[in-house]
Amino acid sequence: MTTGTERLLGELRRDLREGGLYGSFLVRDLETGDEIGIDPDIELPVASLVKIPLALVTLERIRRGELDGAQVIEVPPGRITTPGPTGLSRFRHAAHIAVEDLLYLSTCISDNSAADALFALTPPDRVGAVLHEFGLRGIAVRHTMRELMETPVERFDPADVHLAHALAIDAGTPGRGHRVPQLDISRANSGTARAFVDLLQALWRSRPATEGGDRAEPPAIHPDIAARVRGLMANNLVRNRLAPDFDSDASTWSSKTGMLLNLRHEVGVVEHADGQSYAIAVLTESRVAAGRQPGADALMGQVARRLRDELRSRWI
Repeated sequence: MTTGTERLLGELRRDLREGGLYGSFLVRDLETGDEIGIDPDIELPVASLVKIPLALVTLERIRRGELDGAQVIEVPPGRITTPGPTGLSRFRHAAHIAVEDLLYLSTCISDNSAADALFALTPPDRVGAVLHEFGLRGIAVRHTMRELMETPVERFDPADVHLAHALAIDAGTPGRGHRVPQLDISRANSGTARAFVDLLQALWRSRPATEGGDRAEPPAIHPDIAARVRGLMANNLVRNRLAPDFDSDASTWSSKTGMLLNLRHEVGVVEHADGQSYAIAVLTESRVAAGRQPGADALMGQVARRLRDELRSRWI
């Protein structure tokens, strides 16, 4: 690591600390494998980021003939009225939707009810098992999305939501356990920035299957399935966090966000018109007891972009 890189990382750590964020970042050049990060191996609850593995495994099971993408599922109404949830989670009446359309709702608008309809077809342990078949480690899938909707936020009036965030900030343990189960890495869906960058690399650099290859090597994600997941992430409608720093006329940003209490995450790939591509994973915890924190979202993007710029400068 050069002196300039060390100085940059020190500045970014200071910026995060002053902004009330603890951050785990990793940026990887998908062509060369070069990477730069800040605490990329810290395990954190992943909230809605789990919908990427869910989409991947659902599509893989459709490819194998274990599921029918055209099958229509009856989804009960979520009837959730608290701020945050989207789509079917807020419906007042049952809906009938095909499996492949549930994938769009789950991944692109982060609809928890749609995700749970998919989890009913492919339970969390099955999602984790297929990830392992692909040689993807470091992402633990333990529960459905409904459990994310049963947090202290739902027990407070809107004016007192900051109390739920204060509990999220103060009730953790040194070993990353937590009194709130959704924030306890031994019970929650969890992962690291590195594990998600590995997943992104597998999706963006999927290789065709070869005959007579090394049988000890995990199978690659089928190119058609990888393309479908990339397409879903490209159509992500939540674009207030990292997208402003990576989406432009000369680049595309495909991603998935995750948010729960004081957690703010986003993982994605920026593809530049010159052919360069970077996988980026940002997992953060806020130390500020507030629900709406646009400054934290902006800071996440700024830090990620400076890391990408540092890596990109090595190529130019």
